[in-house]
Amino acid sequence: MLYRQIIDQALEDGVGKAGLSRASLARELDRAAAALDKIRRWKADGTLPLLSLPARRDDLAALRPHAERFAKFEHVVVMGMGGSSMSGKALVALADKGFGPAPGRPKLWFMDNVDPATYAELLTRLPLDRTGFIAISKSGGTPETLVQLVAVLEGLEAKVGQAKTGDHLIAITETTDNPLRRLATRLGATILEHDPKIGGRYSSLSLVGMLPAMIAGLDCAAVREGAASVLDPALAANDTTGLAPAIGAALSVGLANERGLNVTVLMPYVDRLDGFAFWYRQLWAESLGKGGKGTTPVRAMGTIDQHSQTQLYLGGPVDKMFTLLIQDTAGQGSVVSPQRTAGDRSLAYLEGHRMGDLLLAEADATVATLAKNGRPTRVVRIATLDEKVMGALMMHYMLETMFAAELWGVDAFDQPAVEESKVVTRQYLSQRRRT
Repeated sequence: MLYRQIIDQALEDGVGKAGLSRASLARELDRAAAALDKIRRWKADGTLPLLSLPARRDDLAALRPHAERFAKFEHVVVMGMGGSSMSGKALVALADKGFGPAPGRPKLWFMDNVDPATYAELLTRLPLDRTGFIAISKSGGTPETLVQLVAVLEGLEAKVGQAKTGDHLIAITETTDNPLRRLATRLGATILEHDPKIGGRYSSLSLVGMLPAMIAGLDCAAVREGAASVLDPALAANDTTGLAPAIGAALSVGLANERGLNVTVLMPYVDRLDGFAFWYRQLWAESLGKGGKGTTPVRAMGTIDQHSQTQLYLGGPVDKMFTLLIQDTAGQGSVVSPQRTAGDRSLAYLEGHRMGDLLLAEADATVATLAKNGRPTRVVRIATLDEKVMGALMMHYMLETMFAAELWGVDAFDQPAVEESKVVTRQYLSQRRRT
């Protein structure tokens, strides 16, 4: 496995009365067997195409010419909402650590809101004639994405001319007759097919995540190889006993049902997993929050939130399950030499250690402190973070979400409340136009 999941300090015999008993965990895992059978059927009959993606490479080969063409731009702007943006953003963080892209690659910008001030600044700052745009909407009718695209067109056409505007645009949408497809067709833009059976929050392994990742210079085959390392053992398993995604789901559902822990905190101690934590937050919330079921996902970051959130986590209500994502950073980074501490004995405990030693010590200390204070805590440990590990983590959480949905008896793939708000949004805009 490319990661290790440790749940001892989320169980009753490891953390006290707020933890889940081993008997309850076993009961939830027994119930999860039906979910495993369902996931196997989804894979076998093609109901859930995302389960076939880890083994595929043909679609990546087809994407490569488009990625190579867009990699020649200085900037690439990805326009999409929710998973249409978060999937690529989480992956691209492997290549761009916040200080710019890899040499010879464009800077990718993920525009996932419609704040006019932000968009005006984007269009003012970027050299539009050297910028590519990727518009992503499965339905082709996402109003935010359409408004973002329309906002770009006037300035882009002024820079490159109407005839060449389409050369700067790729649209990813379904094959249906929809607004994004019609607009992209009129512009002469490239249109790539979005599988209608892969929802946005589950699209990280599809072209939605793979195209931005490929433009950034990442090895997308390795991402899928990592995903396969989690999926394949699950599909081949005789039961759920040793399956990390099923165990994670059983733990979350059991703690919610039996201990009233209705908040789940994901806290990576790796800066490059910040976008991943946001990706997880949508995946968990939108998939499970139905019919009064589900838990509220919270994104936290170590070490930052040791200083901003830990007081609440330790001294507030016992209503949270914690998951810490920890990389082994021992021995990494600059060393604190005695010469630099200038003999200050208050700093002696740091001498000879490296920055990575401090990060790892703080992560381990947070785990120990949470457990000591009776807060159920799961730990996911990784030796390194690369494309394979990211693919494994993404597949773990997609499967964990599917298992949890089946345990709670909800549909992991619909979002009725989101659709309701979209209808009301259109009504408000229509009313304002009439007035």
